[in-house]
Amino acid sequence: MKNIAIFASGEGTNAENLFNYFNNDKRVKIKLVVTNSDTAGVIARAEKYKKNVQIISKTALFEYTSQIIEFLKTEKIDIIVLAGFLLKIPEQFIKAFPNQIVNIHPSLLPAYGGKGMYGMHVHNAVINNKESTSGVTIHYVNEEYDKGEIILQATCKIEDEDTAEMLASKIRKLEFEFLPKAIEQII
Repeated sequence: MKNIAIFASGEGTNAENLFNYFNNDKRVKIKLVVTNSDTAGVIARAEKYKKNVQIISKTALFEYTSQIIEFLKTEKIDIIVLAGFLLKIPEQFIKAFPNQIVNIHPSLLPAYGGKGMYGMHVHNAVINNKESTSGVTIHYVNEEYDKGEIILQATCKIEDEDTAEMLASKIRKLEFEFLPKAIEQII
């Protein structure tokens, strides 16, 4: 059995999708949820599924990195899934969990990746550049934003009349379908 920690900063819809997907799966246990915001929607979603929630501020993430890593190792975490986690992961984390930290990004990397490229920022850029396709990339995390080895990509067509919000909806559907599949692939 692989123990997973989900790191999320927002509403937690991808986290909830994973709770449901792996609910009765004997290969995976979602052991805890880590968030950097005490007002994040992911907290209520995690509590609904009786998941342990840890709130770790940005300051704590960088000042107490060793202790947080030790806690995750004590919890026997095998895989960390970044599902809308908006802080850069400290290099010490990446060294402690090599090829065990997975991120989902709302574009077809390397396009529209890097610092500041998340959520609607990505969708607006894709629409403004009149792209014909977009998608999601699930990749390992390394020391550079959105540059880790790609595990899986899935695409969607962009219609001429699509808005950034319409694209966001298409991307969300891809995230829900393919993030669990990527996790299955790596376990």
